[in-house]
Amino acid sequence: MTKKLAVLINPLAGLGGRAGLKGSDGEDIQEQALALGGKAEASARAEQALSLLTEMEELPQIFTYGGDMGENQLRRLGLPAQSLGVPAAPRSTRLDTQEAARRFLEEGCDLLLFAGGDGTARDICSVIQNQLPVVGIPAGVKIHSGVYAINPRNAGRVAVDYLEGRICRTAPAAVMDIDEDAFRLGRVQAKQYGEMQIPLEENRMQCSKSSCRASEDELLSMAQYAADLMEDETLYIIGPGSTTQAIMDELGLENTLLGIDAVKNSQLLASDLNEQGLLQLLDQETGAVKLILTIIGGQGNLFGRGNQQLSPSVLRRIGKENMIIVSTPSKLHQLGLRPLLVDTGDPELDQALCGYAEILVAYEQFSMHKISC
Repeated sequence: MTKKLAVLINPLAGLGGRAGLKGSDGEDIQEQALALGGKAEASARAEQALSLLTEMEELPQIFTYGGDMGENQLRRLGLPAQSLGVPAAPRSTRLDTQEAARRFLEEGCDLLLFAGGDGTARDICSVIQNQLPVVGIPAGVKIHSGVYAINPRNAGRVAVDYLEGRICRTAPAAVMDIDEDAFRLGRVQAKQYGEMQIPLEENRMQCSKSSCRASEDELLSMAQYAADLMEDETLYIIGPGSTTQAIMDELGLENTLLGIDAVKNSQLLASDLNEQGLLQLLDQETGAVKLILTIIGGQGNLFGRGNQQLSPSVLRRIGKENMIIVSTPSKLHQLGLRPLLVDTGDPELDQALCGYAEILVAYEQFSMHKISC
């Protein structure tokens, strides 16, 4: 019997990422992101995943929603699909996402492949819960939920393998979301809103973000050595997170916990930079530039989760050789044998960033870890 695949895209997911807005929920934030030159990349990321459907020996029966919620993207790829409805207005909302999910359930679909962020996953979960297996294509800003693949290509591969019977089991995965208003003020208030079933494929699906409380001694040891390594007349771009915050504390500087800051000669040059601000700063800089960043606890992501201001254009300007990765031993231990992950939205750059990297974990101590995409 021919399988039924549902395809749904939140075309506004990720709009606030490069603009440094820490999310894209709400019409006012979307307008602000557009004014700052923000561009939604959900459609392009969804098409990376959907393109793998063209390799199937027998296409599933595909159901979707109108316009940029799936119909247009599938048409561009030459994939036949039946639209079950259209958004109520030119710019889709969470109500459209929920209505689409209801119609997919009524149609008896076997799998929902959707693109978005944690807000999208939360809206879908409110309707389908565990009634329909899902695979999330990561396209949002935060993406803490465990229903997403580690990147768009892996989402497409998991969907194909499940539809063709190579993956036979499903398992529950957490749907997480945070208070974006609190997030913009530097407070992470995460909450689990439910679970959805995902195809059981541990190597291609990401883990939920989890906190890992490092001891003060761990953070201090790492931060002191990172600060000691910082050279005069070098511009340092400091990535988000409590681990990098410890370095700023060691320098005695204010920092943007969930944003990107710039430091030179132990002085704060700029705070909470978006992609445009970073590129302007790099244009002005004539000396050396280095990026200090950390990994996301539980997931292991270096790029593509909560730091989209570090866009492919920014990262190419800085160069892989000028990236300093910092972590506490406990955060690395939490990953076990799983690699660090990169998902910049540029597959060629992701491949260039793969390999092995030294990670500063304590005073004069480094650990080697694999980076994968």
